[in-house]
Parts: sequence; structure tokens; C-alpha cells
Amino acid sequence: MAPDAADLPVKSIAVEMALPDLASQIAALEENTQHYVHEENVRPGDTLAAVLQRLGVDDDAAEAFIKSDKVARSVLQLKPGKRIQAQTSDDGELQWLSSMQIDGRDADGVRNVVINRVGDQFKASEVPAKLERRVEMHAGEIRSSLFAATDAAQIPDNVAKQIVEMFATDIDFASDLQRGDRFDVVYETFWQNGEFVRAGRILAGEFRNGGNTFKSVWFDEPSASQGGGYYSFDGKSLKKAFLKSPLEFSRISSGFSMRVHPISGQWKQHKGVDFAAAVGTPVRASADGVVEFSGNQGGYGNVVVLKHWSNLSTAYAHMSRFATGMHKGEKVSQGDVIGYVGTTGWSTGPHLHYEFRVNNAPRDPMSVDVPNAQPLAGAELQRFRNVAGDMSHRFALLSLADKGPKLAMK
Repeated sequence: MAPDAADLPVKSIAVEMALPDLASQIAALEENTQHYVHEENVRPGDTLAAVLQRLGVDDDAAEAFIKSDKVARSVLQLKPGKRIQAQTSDDGELQWLSSMQIDGRDADGVRNVVINRVGDQFKASEVPAKLERRVEMHAGEIRSSLFAATDAAQIPDNVAKQIVEMFATDIDFASDLQRGDRFDVVYETFWQNGEFVRAGRILAGEFRNGGNTFKSVWFDEPSASQGGGYYSFDGKSLKKAFLKSPLEFSRISSGFSMRVHPISGQWKQHKGVDFAAAVGTPVRASADGVVEFSGNQGGYGNVVVLKHWSNLSTAYAHMSRFATGMHKGEKVSQGDVIGYVGTTGWSTGPHLHYEFRVNNAPRDPMSVDVPNAQPLAGAELQRFRNVAGDMSHRFALLSLADKGPKLAMK
């Protein structure tokens, strides 16, 4: 048995300690004054004065500098959600201010604008943002619309728009979607100091529409003869010669068939497809081509005719106005905006009349079979298979997660 603790000898030690000199500690702190860094997000309707006030900046000279300096003026682009940081002195003088500027889609378009006080003056400079790249994976299910599904899956809007662009040659997102359709998407995101900055490019996507499944992988090898683009998992380009619809979101109001003309009341062959849409909806070139005609043409109203290859051409009629540069001989690429929906000419309401012509003879654009771009081959195909294999693995992870919460990995 252990001895009773009360019977053990007690040894005490006394140490005399000097009291701390509080005055010297206070003086040291005063010499190294600490200032808080304030951070604010721009709110809808904000002005520069309102943002500076919330940041604790009370400095007329700083505000005047921001408004007058060529580099510092970019701070005035007060887009809601934009983050601005600032440090001030005790009386509100600005010591430095930092604001992030975002242009384009990739990381190269992100930079920081920094304003520093140098004595009684200010200096503004731009520096590339040091971003961390991550790869995220999401899955969603269509209940009402694509954008409602992407919102529910916490997918940024610019990624949702890329989904439309990626599968535009196979799916008409205005009329082909069905309740229960599912999609998986892998895309890159960029972060700074642990905070989300922006979403980048979609790296791979899978869309199950009705009984069909469409898959795509982004391939951007420097040696690829066709440059970057989306491919199916077997290496075939997904860029078809013609888009399925020249409008991103619309519905067919009149097909390629015999019908009673809405103005003359006579039975007549309708030699195109009408897409109902609001005035001002952008009209896209369905394929690469050259402007053959741009102007007013009687019943067609404002019309653009594009000449393609092998005696193929397309016409876009009843537009309210043309896009800049729509002159004869102007080259356009697939997806370029060439005009805007209207109701000019013989039209009873806003819509786009779209014609597909072979040797100037109208053909039904919904049934014409056009080829894809050339598939990958040789060394390019082998490199692509490595990329596609990684994306297949990611889709498998999404499937195992049973379409659960967001997965993120570097």
C-alpha cells in the first residue's frame, strides 16, 4: 500500500519575482501600432464613397486619387460581390487598398490593383493574382430547367452556360430537356488566400437526356492540329458543322412544312423553321462562314445570309437589328452573334425565321445530317486517352457518391 500523502514531508521553495514594468510595455506597443485590415464586398447600388466609408477610410485625397489615376480607376468598377481590402490609420487616412479585377475566363485574367501611400502621395500598381487551381465535380438532376438544376447543385452560372455551349450541337436546351435528365460536370476553380475567386473551364461533362447519353472531354494539347476543343471519350470532335439551334433558349413555333400563312391566309410551304423568342435575344451563326447578304429583304425584314462550304448557306430573318460588323464578305465563326430577334418584315410577332439551304434550295435544318470535325489520331489520340481516363475515374467517383454533395480535389 502507498503511504498516506499527509505523512509525506513537505518542501517549500520561495522565489522573489520582480513586477513587470507596465509603462515600458505600453510604450513598446505604442511604437508598433497595430491596424486592422478591413474587407468589404461591393453591394448592389454601391458608390465609391459608400464602400470607403464601410472600410473606415476618411481620406478625401485618397478618394480623389482613385478617381483620377489611370490604374486606380479600375477600383471604380463596383460589381456586386467584388472584394476590396484596406488598411487605415487611427484617423482614417488610407495606408493601402487592394482590389481584385477579373477579365476573361481563365486565371490569366485575374489581377490585383494595389494602392499604397508613399508619404503624402499615392501610388497604384497592377500585379498578377497568385491563384490556387482546384478541380471540382458536381452532379445534378433536371426538375424544371437547367439553370434551376445547376443552382440546386451549387454550380456557378458561367459553368451552366458552358454546359449549354458544350452540348448545343446535340441538345436543344429549350425543348429537348426532360424531367429526370441528369448531368455530371468536372470544372476548374481558382482561389486566392483560401477564398473562391472564379470558376474556369469545364474539363469534362456527361449529360443523360432521355434515352441518350452525351459525354465530352476538353483536350488542349499544344501539338494538337485542331487546337483546344471538346471531344467524345473515343476521341471524336463534338464540334459539328452546324448548331442544332441558332438561339440558346427558344422553342420552335413553326416547322418546315405546309401551313396556313399567318398574313395571307393561304396554304403555303414554310421553307424554314421559326423560333419564338423575345425581342433582343441574340442570334448565333450556326456554322463558320462568310456574310453573303445583310440588310432588308421584303417579307424577310432584316435578314443575314451566311455562305458556308459545298454550296451550303443559312438565312436568319425578321431580326430587329444586326450585330456590329455584319457586312458582305465578313468572316464569322460558329456561335458568333450576328443579330438580334425582332419582328420586321412579314411577321406577326417576335421570332427568328431560320433557313438551311443546299444549292440555294431550302432544306429542313432539323433533319439535315452534317459531319463532325476530324477525330484525333496517332500520338494526339494517345495523349487524349490519358486525359479521358482521368475524367472517367472522376465520373465513377460521382456515381459512387450517389450524386451527393460537392466533391473537390486538386
